[in-house]
Amino acid sequence: MLERANNRYWFYSLSTPLFQWTGKIVFDPYPDMGLVPVGVVADLFIKYVFIMDELFEELVSGENINLAYEKAIKNKRFRPDVLKFYRNYEMRLVDMMYKLSTKTYIHSGYFSFIVNDSKKRIIWAAQFPDRIIHHALCNILEPIFEKSFIFDSYACRKEKGVQKAVFRCQKFIRMAGGGKLKEKRIYCFKGDIQKYFDSVDRKILKEIIQKKVKSPGLLWLINLIIDSHLGERGMPIGNLTSQLFANIYLNELDHFVKDFLQVKCYVRYMDDFIILDTNKNRLFKLRFLIKEFLNDKLNLKLHPKKSEYFPIEKGIDFLGYTVFWNYITLRKSTVKRFRKRLKKSWKKAKSEEKLEIIDKAFVSWSSYYHHGRCSRIITNMYESYWFELWKNKDM
Repeated sequence: MLERANNRYWFYSLSTPLFQWTGKIVFDPYPDMGLVPVGVVADLFIKYVFIMDELFEELVSGENINLAYEKAIKNKRFRPDVLKFYRNYEMRLVDMMYKLSTKTYIHSGYFSFIVNDSKKRIIWAAQFPDRIIHHALCNILEPIFEKSFIFDSYACRKEKGVQKAVFRCQKFIRMAGGGKLKEKRIYCFKGDIQKYFDSVDRKILKEIIQKKVKSPGLLWLINLIIDSHLGERGMPIGNLTSQLFANIYLNELDHFVKDFLQVKCYVRYMDDFIILDTNKNRLFKLRFLIKEFLNDKLNLKLHPKKSEYFPIEKGIDFLGYTVFWNYITLRKSTVKRFRKRLKKSWKKAKSEEKLEIIDKAFVSWSSYYHHGRCSRIITNMYESYWFELWKNKDM
């Protein structure tokens, strides 16, 4: 007999042996307990049967798996793969906990698609059940590694992001003496790592993680996810875990630059970073030392064309913006790309859908162009589309 409690867990009449399914009936580790929430039953079963370390026990707990599920379905509830999983999702989550606890979980394959943004990228997306486990793992790993990250690493972290990285870059320009009085001439070294996600050395990544994580169960799952992608190097762009692992990998570079080289004006967003200095020769030496460190310690290479140093009078092209000491503007190619996307969507849409497309496009972009000095360009663009709608309506 099934009952629902608090609109969250299904309750079951438990009368079958451990994990032998009969319809919607689960298992019964303690026959005298009667009606028990699924999450609680799974926790009791795992603790009763298996001896686990504290971190791995926290990973496979009902509370963590449910939290991971809620994060994975956020803004994706009506996608076909999510709806398919939602049927008997409680039993699927319990089964997931069982496979993790017994280390019988196998990572599924990926499906790929191409995104043409500023450049062509192949995105590798994991299956929905695997994405839940990625969230569950990140719930445990993020608090461990967050303490070791430097302040000026801005990618894929809470209360960080593109805009804050750009503002930090502007602040460093002023700190270095490039303000209104322009006390000193400032130079910038802009670094970019060549094919970063495809070039990550998995063996080195595992060694870095093992310095912080001592849990055998956690390391088993981490290694399984790292090796789930094809080839011997690289990580799939699209995995939540890839974002975290990418930050962990380049955290070594961050500490080399900040602690060993004693660089103050340094900002990194994923594989893009900048260093500001008033001494051109010192910046050239830093470039050489960073190149050697990446090559020797992380088995990475700087991009030969995108990694350059220059005076900042014409601004710093960083993360889609051009940064000056007194203002920030959007890069021309960024505005051009937005126009191209909007024009493409406009042509495909039916007449009754065009108003919704305009509103969605400009609302989604408002936070982006709000920080750049381009309000007039965007307003004129918005008005021109509205005028075309009004003209066609009258006709």
